[in-house]
Parts: sequence; C-alpha cells; structure tokens
Amino acid sequence: MGTVTIGVSIAVPEPHGSLLQQRRAGFGDAAAYGIPTHVTLLPPTEIDDSRLPAVEAHLAGVATAGRPFAMRLSGTGTFRPVSPVVYVRVVDGAQACTWLQKQVRDASGPMARELLFPYHPHVTVAHGIDEAAMDRAFEELADYRAEWACTGFALYEQGADDVWRKLRDFAFGGAVVPPQAGHVERGTISSR
Repeated sequence: MGTVTIGVSIAVPEPHGSLLQQRRAGFGDAAAYGIPTHVTLLPPTEIDDSRLPAVEAHLAGVATAGRPFAMRLSGTGTFRPVSPVVYVRVVDGAQACTWLQKQVRDASGPMARELLFPYHPHVTVAHGIDEAAMDRAFEELADYRAEWACTGFALYEQGADDVWRKLRDFAFGGAVVPPQAGHVERGTISSR
C-alpha cells in the first residue's frame, strides 16, 4: 500500500486541447506536455491508493447526477500577483463546473478537502514562467475562442515522472446539450 496523487478534470477536446498545449509549451512552460489541457474539478490531491475504488464509485455517482452542458472559452485572465498563472477564461459552463467540483469534494465523500483559493474554472496556458512570457501568453491568446458540449470528466493520476495520465472517464447521465444556436465549434487564435 502507498499513496497516489490524483486529480479530476474536464478535458479540453481536440483540436483545442493540443493547440493550447502547444501554445503553453511555446511560452516556455516546461510542464506543458505533462499536463493534458483541462478545467480542474479537483486539484492535485494525495490519497492512499487503497481508496481508489471508493474514489471511482463516488465519481461515478457524481457523473450519473450530472448533465451535459455547453462549454465556451473566450479570452484570457490571470491570477497574478497572487499566483503566477495566465489562463483562458471559461465564459459558458462555469456554473456547471462549480457545481461539479463541489460534488467531487463533498464532505461525505472520499475526496473531501478545502481549497487554497476560491474555485475559479479556467484553462491554464502559462504557469510559473518569467513575466515577459506570461505577458505574451496573456496578449497572444486574448482573442482565443472555443466551444463544445461537455459530456463528462475524468480521473487522472500523476506519475513519478510528473506526467498526468487518465485512469478513467466518467460520462454524465442524460442527453447531450448541443452548442448554443448560431455558434460553431471552433478554436481560433488571432494573428496579432
């Protein structure tokens, strides 16, 4: 028996996930290729590996109670100076993400924990790099847009090599919510 570091997140689908991962690496973030592009529901959390079955059962229950929802990313934000992070903003789906993360961390469940900062759904595109590169990430992705129907989330484990690997997907119950009328699924970056 030992411990594992787990996380729960909503994957940003292709082609958006790879594009943002490549951009993150291009800004000089060495962790870019070890972290799938995502919206966090449970930050890195160390648990006893014997608790994994209970974690999976809890997450299956959360997914069954959840419903698909529209996700839309638009523009950038930053947590600086509190935390050295630049991110792409979640402008549609934030309320659903907030509900989900509360269910994942429910006090009666196996992943109950307090957060270091108030929950704010986002997609990190630069973390812990020099200020000039952070500024560049903020400016170059300011016009980024992407949208999709979020149909579930996944459990990840961080390996000894610091790479995050998916352990299991959890699909929501209910029908898929289509993107908003008049919107086309896209992921664009301005050439400014």
